[in-house]
Amino acid sequence: MKITESQIQNLYKFTRQHYVYHYDVQTELVDHLANDIEDIWKENPNLTFEQARDKSFKKFGVFGFMDVIEAKQKQMNKRYWKIIWRFVKEWFSIPKIVITCFIFLLFFTILQNLIYLYFTLGITFLYIIYDLFYLSRERKRNKKKIEKQEKIFLLEAMIYETRNNSSSIGMLNVLNMSFIFRDYLGNLNMFWIAVIALFFTLATISFYINTRILPQKAEELLQETYPEYKLVKNL
Repeated sequence: MKITESQIQNLYKFTRQHYVYHYDVQTELVDHLANDIEDIWKENPNLTFEQARDKSFKKFGVFGFMDVIEAKQKQMNKRYWKIIWRFVKEWFSIPKIVITCFIFLLFFTILQNLIYLYFTLGITFLYIIYDLFYLSRERKRNKKKIEKQEKIFLLEAMIYETRNNSSSIGMLNVLNMSFIFRDYLGNLNMFWIAVIALFFTLATISFYINTRILPQKAEELLQETYPEYKLVKNL
């Protein structure tokens, strides 16, 4: 016996009911279940589709698909950091290295003058307020996607979740560190001011890559990672 198209769709629903929300992970599990069900039918052709499906699912153990989900997340996490590293390396080539030097000198100057520092913190605070409204809107959109059961890929979710998590949180950490160090900046020598400026420079680059470059390059990265991405999204 062979799996029918309607039964394939049933397997997609089945994986989603068992907390597999990303389409690429669902597809891998559906392929595995479909092949295993056909093997089970060869041994026992009298079983119904549901009986064979449940028998195949039991092979995943007590935690069901959780081990597979964790393994795929670890695998994709490694790929994600390779993508991050690819964009980070671009900052050490002309002309972006010039921009990096400018950012460093800007922080180096600001940290030597508390008036400049407070001005920068004020701008940062206004950005956080703006970004909180943006994040609230994005969460509503993501909630609607889940409710509509749209096809969301694991890398796609990681890009936008990292953007949402790192944005205001990152800025808040900058504010906290600035307030912690504000009483000591006047007593620090140039070396330690340069070290702090370098830290803020690297944090700014990381923040920009996660919150701007990756979301802008998302479609390109997803098509590069998933050959079927464009076809699936157009269905």
